[in-house]
Formats: sequence, structure tokens, C-alpha cells
Amino acid sequence: MCPTLTEPPTGTRIPEDLMGSRLTEEQAAFAAALRDFAKRECGTREQRDALAGDGHEAHHPGLYGRLAELGWLGVCLPEEYGGSGGGLADACLFLEETSYGMVPCGGFITTVITAKAYERFGTERQRREVLTGAVCGDVLAIAMSEPGAGSDVGALRCRARREGDGTWVIDGQKTWISNAHCAKSILLVARTGEDKHGGLTMFHLPVGTAGVEVRGIDTMRGREVNDVFLTGVRLPADAVVGEVDGGWRQLMAGLNYERLFLAANMLGLARRAFDDTVAYVREREQFGRPVGSFQAMRHRIADLATEIECTRLLVREVALDCDARPDRLFPREASMAKLKATETAKRAALEGMQMMGGYGYTTEFEMERHLRAAVVSTVYGGTSEIQRDVIGRTYGL
Repeated sequence: MCPTLTEPPTGTRIPEDLMGSRLTEEQAAFAAALRDFAKRECGTREQRDALAGDGHEAHHPGLYGRLAELGWLGVCLPEEYGGSGGGLADACLFLEETSYGMVPCGGFITTVITAKAYERFGTERQRREVLTGAVCGDVLAIAMSEPGAGSDVGALRCRARREGDGTWVIDGQKTWISNAHCAKSILLVARTGEDKHGGLTMFHLPVGTAGVEVRGIDTMRGREVNDVFLTGVRLPADAVVGEVDGGWRQLMAGLNYERLFLAANMLGLARRAFDDTVAYVREREQFGRPVGSFQAMRHRIADLATEIECTRLLVREVALDCDARPDRLFPREASMAKLKATETAKRAALEGMQMMGGYGYTTEFEMERHLRAAVVSTVYGGTSEIQRDVIGRTYGL
């Protein structure tokens, strides 16, 4: 018998099994509300296909707008800008549950990463514009990578030069810029000095600015990332976010957010891939019994379940530590969370495909969709190799 999964599975979706003691009553209620939303809006395969273009669209503006109406997009943004004033643990919970529920709100990660940079380093005018917009559903993007500067961000060449009246003129190319095609503005990192790390500056760049061209890059999941070409782009003096030549320090201050948010997102995907696998092997029969009843399969399921729970404990603990000490960087812990969660998500999808056999490879089931989403997670936001290098250096190696 070949099962057809139309409703979300139920195995690990409720976090009270091991993590209930780590959730406050408010967080538990928030998680439950997110699960109800996902079930209502994305609970069937037909709904998910329609919203996500058969898995090739990571962001649906209409659905994102409904999340804004519920007040959830400002979960970790200050109350004075319309947010809820929550912490990183709350944002991680949002990402985990929406990822598990396959809610196409891919713009949230870059938006909240970018918004936190404005919150920390922007002027009051910039914060009022950007953070308020993010709460109301604006998507934000951040542009660092270039054709010759990926993991080595300090090697970027996109240059901003200042004219006599204070106007900045920017020329260059950015690449792999997530959500630039649906963003209202981009936080652009450009070179303003000759020092590799001390000569970088952040700029507030509205997407409609003259001289900006956003060109999509086709990927396994459709259009998620973009090339951004800047030709004679002119920005006013007050477009600088933070300090001139202070961009590297400002970027480093945001690494906790980026790595944790990516980890939480992939934790949700790992859980979903696992639950889809368990639901399948419970029903798929060979040799007169469910394939999940064979010891070899049970042991693979047990190992994977253990890895996912370890990942959830790690992500939650790092998020709570970051909330408890917001002025401290956690390079080792944040890199561990990102490394563990992304590698676990990729393993969960690959294992799921293997345990489902040929059906896991078909588009009839969503395991191939999980794999397409998971496989790139060990590359973006700092590759697994970079994360290991960061972790190793914290031990003086």
C-alpha cells in the first residue's frame, strides 16, 4: 500500500515532549497559534502547491500580509515601532513552526536580520521607516556577497565614493541576494576605504532607486536569490547606516541573529521531513507488514529523532543565552547551531528519501521539496566549512 499524505503529520510537531519545560506559557500559546494558522492556510497539499508554486516559490506576499495583520512579523522588534518586543527565542519559535508548517514566508529571515541591524545602528528616522515597515509586511534584503567575495566578505569590491556635497555614488555588483526581488529596500554593504575590513560601510538602498537593477537567478527552488547591479547609484549622505567604515564591526555584531534564524528555520524543516518519513513508513507495507516495523528502519528513525531533539535543544539554548546577554557575541555557539541544524535538515531529507524508496524521489510526495530546501542550507549564510572554521578558531586553533 502506498499512502497519500494530505494533512500535516503529528509526530514531533508539538514541542511539549522534550521542550515543554523550556517554553513560557506565552511562547506555548504562540506556537499553538502558529500551528493553527499553518494548518488552516497550508494544511493540504493543494493549498501548499497553490501558495508555493509547487515548491518553487519561497514567499507568498498575500499570506505574508496576513501574518502582518496578526502582528507576528514584529515578534522580536521593539514595541515603539509596532513590534511585540520579544527576543530571539520568540523569533526562532516563529521560524521553526512556520518552516514545519510549510508556510511560504521566506522573506521573514532576511527581513528580521536586516531590521535588527537598523535597530542597533540606524538613525531614528531609519528605524522609524524600516522597522515600522517590517512589522507591516515590508520585505527587506541585505547585500554582501559578490562574484569574487562570498565567504570572504572583506574582499568585496562594490565601491561607494563620496562627492563634495556629501552624496554617495555607488557602482558594482552583488550576487546571491535573497529576496531582493520582493524587497522594499536593501541594506547594502559597500567599500568606502582601502582597509580590507575597516573600509566597509552599510547603506540604506530603496529598491526603486535609479541605477539599481535586480535580476533573478534560477535555482532548484525557483527564484530565491538575485544579482543586483548598481550603476552610478546616488544616495544622500544620510543613507549611511551606522558609521562610515564601520560596516565590518556592524556585520559581526549581527552574526548571532543570522546564524540562529537560519538554524531555527532548518530545525523546522528537519522536523517536517522526519514526520513525513515516519508517517510513510508506518503505512507502506512490504513482505506483509509496514516497512517501519523492520529493525533496520526503526534504528534509522531512532537515530534521526535523537539528532533532531539534540538540535532543538541546542538552538533553543543558544537563543536563550543571546536573549539573556544581548551585548555579547556568541560566535562559537551560533555557528554550532547553524552547522548542526542545517546538516541535520539535509540528513533528514536525504534519509527520508532513502527510506521512502522510489516514492521519495517523485513529486507525488513532498520529500523532494524538503531536499531542495535543505541541501542549500549548508551553503548560504556561511558554509558548513566556514562554521567549523569559526568554531575551531574559538579554541585557539
